[in-house]
Amino acid sequence: MDDLEKAILLVYEPSAADPGLRAQAMAFCEQAKADPSALFRLCLDRLHRSPLVPVQFWCLQALHDVLVLRYSSIPPADLPLLRSSLICLASDRPLPHSSPPFLRNKLAQVLATLIRLEYPTLWPSPFLHLLPRLPSAEPLAVDMFARLLVALDDDLLSQDYPRSPEEVAAASRVKDSMRHQCVPQIARHWFDAVSLYRSSAAALAAAALDTMKRYVSWIDITLVANDAFIPLLFDLILAPGSPEQLRSAAAGCVLAIVLKRMDPRSKFALLRRLRVNQVFADADLVLKLVTLITGYASEALECYKKLGSEEIEGPFSLELLEEALPSVFYVMQNCEEVDSGNVVDFLSDYVSTMKSPSQQQVAYLGQILEVIRVQICYDPAYRSNLNIPDKIGREEEDQMSERRKELFTLFRSVCRVVPDVTQLFIRTLLANALSSSEMSVEEVEAALTLFYRYGETVSEEAIRTGGGLLGELIPMLLLARFSCHLHRVVALVYLETVSRYIKFVQENVQYIPHVLAAFLDERGIHHPNLNVSRRASYLFMRAVKLLKAKLVPFLDTILQSLQDTVAHFTSVDWMSKELKCSGSEDGSQTFEAIGLLLGMEDVLPEKQSEYLAAFLNPLCQQVKALLLDSKVQELEESSAKVVALQQIIMALNALSKGFNERLVIGSRPMVGIMFKQTLDVVLQILVMFPNIKPLRNKITSFLHRMVDILGTSIFPCLHVALKQLLVENEPKDMVDFLLLINQLICKFDTSVGSLLEEIFPAIASRLFVFLSSDAFSSGSGANTEEIRELQELQRMLYTFLHVMATHDLSSVFLAPNCKGYLDAIMRLLLLTSCTHKDMLLRKLCVQIFVKLIKDWCTNNNGEDKVPGFRSYIIEKFATECCLYSVLDKSFEFRDANTLLLFGEIVLAQKVMYEKFGDAFIIHFLSKGLPAAHCPQDLAEQYYQKLQGNDIKTLKSFYQSLIENLKQHQNGSFVFR
Repeated sequence: MDDLEKAILLVYEPSAADPGLRAQAMAFCEQAKADPSALFRLCLDRLHRSPLVPVQFWCLQALHDVLVLRYSSIPPADLPLLRSSLICLASDRPLPHSSPPFLRNKLAQVLATLIRLEYPTLWPSPFLHLLPRLPSAEPLAVDMFARLLVALDDDLLSQDYPRSPEEVAAASRVKDSMRHQCVPQIARHWFDAVSLYRSSAAALAAAALDTMKRYVSWIDITLVANDAFIPLLFDLILAPGSPEQLRSAAAGCVLAIVLKRMDPRSKFALLRRLRVNQVFADADLVLKLVTLITGYASEALECYKKLGSEEIEGPFSLELLEEALPSVFYVMQNCEEVDSGNVVDFLSDYVSTMKSPSQQQVAYLGQILEVIRVQICYDPAYRSNLNIPDKIGREEEDQMSERRKELFTLFRSVCRVVPDVTQLFIRTLLANALSSSEMSVEEVEAALTLFYRYGETVSEEAIRTGGGLLGELIPMLLLARFSCHLHRVVALVYLETVSRYIKFVQENVQYIPHVLAAFLDERGIHHPNLNVSRRASYLFMRAVKLLKAKLVPFLDTILQSLQDTVAHFTSVDWMSKELKCSGSEDGSQTFEAIGLLLGMEDVLPEKQSEYLAAFLNPLCQQVKALLLDSKVQELEESSAKVVALQQIIMALNALSKGFNERLVIGSRPMVGIMFKQTLDVVLQILVMFPNIKPLRNKITSFLHRMVDILGTSIFPCLHVALKQLLVENEPKDMVDFLLLINQLICKFDTSVGSLLEEIFPAIASRLFVFLSSDAFSSGSGANTEEIRELQELQRMLYTFLHVMATHDLSSVFLAPNCKGYLDAIMRLLLLTSCTHKDMLLRKLCVQIFVKLIKDWCTNNNGEDKVPGFRSYIIEKFATECCLYSVLDKSFEFRDANTLLLFGEIVLAQKVMYEKFGDAFIIHFLSKGLPAAHCPQDLAEQYYQKLQGNDIKTLKSFYQSLIENLKQHQNGSFVFR
């Protein structure tokens, strides 16, 4: 062993030496690569003499690197030796059988690289040397030749990998030369190798077939699809004792032949010659050769699509396709490993070809429906995981949801082609599910799911009138009680399906008792699974919205059925896990449904009051009892009593959604009194526990509802409510509070003026604390949740001020107890209107200024409501907002929101001119525009446009003026 071999061993066995010694070994090996000519001789010598596998591999890798990276630097005189030596290693004196496969693969890769670089121009004879040297009795040479063809395909010829333009050109050159020179001999070699070694060395025969499969796409198809090869391939596929490796390789070759690109008539003739129908006849074989089955069927379909209109080939191409279909169905139903996506695409393609399906095609469509049913069934192994969903159950549900998407697309296609067949299929499924207690959870769920999905393909009119078999199927559904109805997935899809077809009941009122039963008995709201019960509550509420007026005769029955559910919702077991379920479907929708029913004018006034009292009074009593019990102790947010109070407020809020102001205050004042009394009780919670955020949020939501339905009668309650909502509130609470105030202002306008005057100082002081100048940090943590809350509060502040101004409440700013905040508000509005990044907020501020100008300033020199306001607007707002801020480089006219702001700024100038006259224009022309270096002639033109009555002309001129000033300043103007 010389120094190089020792160094190579150290490089490939790093654990055998210390890092320093290994680094020396790597440097020594790299030094040996410096001279390509010397490296060739060194490597070729070691390949023939050294028995060490690492040394042999290093030599082959070094040769490969030189060919790939430094081929142009190789002396031409060295190339003949390299070619002959590599050919010798691949045929005359091949690497021994004991050498590892990776070594033979590396030799094949080196030889393939040399062929790519030199064949056929510089080296026309590699295949002519190799093919005659493939003696039928020399397995090593056959194996090496197969590896060479694979390496050549992987590195150059295959189109399955991205190739550079140079590689594409090289591949074309090599393919063309091989076609002309040696492809027939290579095909003959494949046949001989498979025939010879199929019994004695199946792996070697399979290797020959695997290489053949790779080359079929670009060689002459007659070389492999002929009377010699086809019988051989099918003999390997169909022979009972054929090794699986060999059968699979033969099937791969047949598939490659099937997929060969050619014109449809030639392809049709080829498919007819193949004996794939013999595979169809063996069910076990079908499951072993799934890819061949689906590939053949897809090609048969393509032939049918292209030749279906032909008088001669058309009928036969259809026969060819339909001969394959039963096997495709069998694969889908029985093979778990099949790529269902490809098969579904094929079936969807097949269905799309049908216009007026024949009797045979209708039968196949029925089979497709059965395939879909089988594929959408859950695995029974996950039954318990899905009933009370755990992590495994949720994952299975998500995976099934994804898997079903393509299947449902296929299902809709079948529905469109044969709706009657689909309805009949669903009727059979439902009838079987109802008549047999043996039908599994998974099968019932699949049947109901298909019925639900069928509803997506029919019109609302068809559902309403019960077109086709729907008039039979929907009543069957409403009356259904499956033996597995307790399972969550069955109960949920049942309720969804009932909801899907609820419009049928709208037209066929005789089924109302049945639909009510479905929602109200143990199939729905009374289902033992809370997840189902709450979903039923939501769906029932939707059904009530649709059927509302038709449910009045059933009101007693409904309310009696829901009595225990309502009691359970506000039961004393506040800490139960059921109560802690999150999400919008929290069970309160039951109360919303009740409210929708009780809020109808069709209900007699006496009955309405009686029913409403039966729900409101117990809830109010529970609140009083909880408050009485809580006086002696401090409550935590997570305590049972807080959770209980939240539930009660949610129930009251949901119940109120069925009522409106016209009924509550107008036609049924007694109802209004009851809700007013309820609000008084709820506000006692706020008085006692103003600092418990979950309760405050729920009460604020309830107040929104009461504002909507109680009208001005809510005023006596507002003083207490608003005062308590300002206690210990944070930015997020303040946003909610301002939303409520904005609602009050928008609904009652100036009627809330005195109330607003009273609470405005508290609002303003809190806002200025939260939104102080240093509230918005620009440091690394500027995008925190806290900062985002402050930004939201800032937006809400300007909305609040805008709502006040536009609802004639600007006088509140001037009230004695509010006036102290006026200067700060003006400064804030001016700063925001000039510099804020949000152009829409700037627009709001400009609109506020315009409204205040109209409210507080008389025309010309009359006495203003606010001394000094006129001069502030002229000297500050007019120049800083309407001129300087527009000249800033951040003011980009291409932005849509900026254009909206600009329109408001132009309107503001028009209003200032109308209100202030010469005082405004003299200051603007003598101070503002000159400071922006505006030429005198443009200033005079601006004055003329301002005097006119065309606001569009003024806006267009002012925009061109600003753009002109920006160009002349060349970015040098600095906003003040």
